[in-house]
Amino acid sequence: MGFHIAQISDTHLSALHPGFTANFEALAAHLLEQAPDLVVHTGDVSAHGEQPGPQGQEDLAYARRAMDGLGLDWVAVPGNHDVGNDPACGGDTPADAGRVARWEMEFEAGHFLRDVPGWRLIGLNTLITGTDLPQAEAQFAFLEEALAGAGPRRVAIFQHKPLCEVTLAESGMTYWSVLPGARRRLLSLLRQHDVAFIASGHVHQAQDRGEVEGLRQIWAPAVAFFVGDSWQERMGDKRLGYVEHVLHEDGRHEARIVHLPALQPHDIGLMPHVYGPQRPVAAE
Repeated sequence: MGFHIAQISDTHLSALHPGFTANFEALAAHLLEQAPDLVVHTGDVSAHGEQPGPQGQEDLAYARRAMDGLGLDWVAVPGNHDVGNDPACGGDTPADAGRVARWEMEFEAGHFLRDVPGWRLIGLNTLITGTDLPQAEAQFAFLEEALAGAGPRRVAIFQHKPLCEVTLAESGMTYWSVLPGARRRLLSLLRQHDVAFIASGHVHQAQDRGEVEGLRQIWAPAVAFFVGDSWQERMGDKRLGYVEHVLHEDGRHEARIVHLPALQPHDIGLMPHVYGPQRPVAAE
């Protein structure tokens, strides 16, 4: 039968945005019927957890209550709207010690390890991999130890940002993927072990990319909203939903992107009150 994981992502939960909460509740009702063995949230659990002041802490607490309300076993890693973005990306909410501490207050560590039959599941905080925070070095040490101790188990990695947009060798600084320096450091560890797939969120577009230079990459759809084509180039499927993973003890893995019509297709480009006006895609 296998071990069933529901990978959800980008719920952007906040009492300020009832439409996003309604989508989460519709997803939660569906998952309760499906009864997966584990729910893995790959980040942006909250809408404004990275913001200074009480709003950030309130959103993280709100998101934690929602996850606990699932009635299912779950783990989570943070996204840029939970702990801030990689400082090298610019912006006024960089991942820093204070933001990471607020996440840890509600969700504990930004990484996780879970062993299930035939598999080792590893979750990573990809927003700090390029920083000089002590948690970043501690996480690399954790990853090295977790990989070395996997034994005969296959490894599955869960993180917010995908490793790359197109190719692992790309060198551009981009909002949508792990930055080149951190990617190289992660790859130096991952390539030494039997990593079956890397599952991520963040892009608000779903695709099972298959193997990219030896590593299978799976992008989860968002739950809260999509980014319309006027504001974001299309790289995958923008419909809302989640990913169903089935891990077999003999190392086989099945993944299926599940689109849920019950989730309302909010276009963030038409909701400037949430994150401000979106920048239009440049005309070719």
